[in-house]
Amino acid sequence: MALRSAESVQTAPVAALGLIGGYLTARESGIRPLGGVVIGAAGLFAGRSWLTKTDPATTAALSAIYLGGFGASHPLAKKVGAWPAVVGVAAASAAASYALSDRR
Repeated sequence: MALRSAESVQTAPVAALGLIGGYLTARESGIRPLGGVVIGAAGLFAGRSWLTKTDPATTAALSAIYLGGFGASHPLAKKVGAWPAVVGVAAASAAASYALSDRR
């Protein structure tokens, strides 16, 4: 199976689904590292496109937003609940991906 070309990948849904899918995988399987694998795989897939479509600085910024969202979702979940936290950071990462990469 071949990957789509990096230029043709819309990264906003990949970023959002990576964060949501990672959370759901960890929650339903009970294996937190497995959720991390999902988050990491989606991040690498999106990152490949970010680097092709933009520049290293933008790719680093989008990666920081993606990984920072993952980290921020944990303390945020204590305040608003797990699902709202995950959906919120996924939406923020998707919006940034669209604005800085996909829209080009």
